[in-house]
Amino acid sequence: MKKIILSTTASLLIGVLLLPGKSAFALDKINVTLPSKSFQFIIFPLAKERGYMKEEGIDLNIVVMASTPGLQAVLAGEMDFTGSGSSALVAVTQGNAPLKTVLAVNDQVLQWLMVRPQYGSFKELKNKKIAVTGIAAVATFMLKKVAPKYGLDANKDLTFLALPPGQRLAALQTGVVDAGLLSSEERFAALDQGMKEILYLGKEVKNSWGTVATNDQFIKAKPKLMNGFMRALLKALRLVKQNREVAMDTMMKFSELDRELAARTYDGMIGTFTTNGVVDEETQKNDLDIVREVLNVTKEIPIERAYDFSFAKKADSELTQGGWKP
Repeated sequence: MKKIILSTTASLLIGVLLLPGKSAFALDKINVTLPSKSFQFIIFPLAKERGYMKEEGIDLNIVVMASTPGLQAVLAGEMDFTGSGSSALVAVTQGNAPLKTVLAVNDQVLQWLMVRPQYGSFKELKNKKIAVTGIAAVATFMLKKVAPKYGLDANKDLTFLALPPGQRLAALQTGVVDAGLLSSEERFAALDQGMKEILYLGKEVKNSWGTVATNDQFIKAKPKLMNGFMRALLKALRLVKQNREVAMDTMMKFSELDRELAARTYDGMIGTFTTNGVVDEETQKNDLDIVREVLNVTKEIPIERAYDFSFAKKADSELTQGGWKP
């Protein structure tokens, strides 16, 4: 009887050890905080649902929370990554925070200036109200930089009204404001209700969007986990770019969009997605320059102080050399 028990135990142990990949071992938990359920962030649930994270030995936990508390949680080590990369750049520039932006989903700023039906151009908004996420928000400053091109002094000719997500579109619809700087999802809803699109920031400035940041300690202490995390996300990014139906299905679940809106969002925005999670140095510098303007900081911030795309580049190279395809 004793021999039978020992034989059974040995067989079970061998079976466990022979299981493929890392499934025989406990997964490493990675906590990610996202500021919204926007299209650019579907690579996270997609990487989890398709098993890409598990293949890298990762148990991914996604929490949606506002940018500021999310960033604070990353700094405190309570969360590992944040989708509020712009806020991380602000923290680096303002207080030399130990943060790095490590991934960029988009190489264009996904913000649209939408106006009420009676307006036909940006210039017609002189002495009018514009709804924005914040008076000192990065996108607001981008719009201010663009204004002179259209004959407006943003500080004198425009009034900015800071409203939280979900309220900008409502304020535009009801006439509380004359224009609104809206996200992709809000943009289509505005168009359907008769509003006009007069400016797309992504074509006016050379900056990134959908950026992901982590703290320096995580990078230093867990480089192998960083590599695996990046490989999983880049697999999801490649899948999004190549498979419209899969991306739409994920949008419908994660972003809670109906199929028509998911299709319009995908078709209108997929061209803004990076190929490898990296943006060039000019874009990185422009991102930092905008943040410096927001904070009124004159001192130059070295790119390497705020960015580390080495893991994304390495993951992309490994996937390409290995012939990986969705």
